[in-house]
Amino acid sequence: MDAVITIGTTLPDSRTAVQLAERLPGVWASVGIHPHAADTAAEATLREIERLARAERVVAIGETGLDYHYDNSPRDQQRAAFAAHLELGRSLGLPIVVHCREADEDLRGLLRSSGTGTSGVLHCFASGRALLEEALAMGWYISFAGMITFRNYPDADLLRAVPTDRILVETDSPYLSPVPLRGRRNEPAHVVHTARRAAELRGQDAHEFVAQTTRNARTLFRLPAS
Repeated sequence: MDAVITIGTTLPDSRTAVQLAERLPGVWASVGIHPHAADTAAEATLREIERLARAERVVAIGETGLDYHYDNSPRDQQRAAFAAHLELGRSLGLPIVVHCREADEDLRGLLRSSGTGTSGVLHCFASGRALLEEALAMGWYISFAGMITFRNYPDADLLRAVPTDRILVETDSPYLSPVPLRGRRNEPAHVVHTARRAAELRGQDAHEFVAQTTRNARTLFRLPAS
């Protein structure tokens, strides 16, 4: 593994992500406000996220999106913050890392409203077919995490529906450790288990799948060649 993207979910840890990326070779940053913290996304906070997003080692906006499962922030504030992140990604030409949980319809509507010029990845995908197909039609990528290794994973058909040049795998560290490491703190090195399982479910050679998803990640985030 020669490149890692560390993800911001609040203003303080977006600052930390940028600092890490500037200090550590092979580390890049994404900056943004997670929907859980959307109630902190005041105008001044969003201006600071924009300032951070202009740093040389920042390759994406987010993690942003909608989470109607926990509703840790009011839904209207989640939608407003997500729309602001979409516009920031469009204006800076950066991809957007999107979280969606039990909010498919509203998220689809906001993606449509964002128009052309926005792109990114629906990360840790656990949504339905309608959102998957609409995002793919708009040119977005779809990423899968450790849950695909769990017993009785129900959405292998959706995993197989993603075109080869639009699929990614991830850890979602420190969460969702894959089998056989469930119950432990997740870390980037564990993505190998998720990649192997994804290749198996798709009927692809594991080495070829890893090479392809690496190329996909480098394309989406415009990372330099190894």
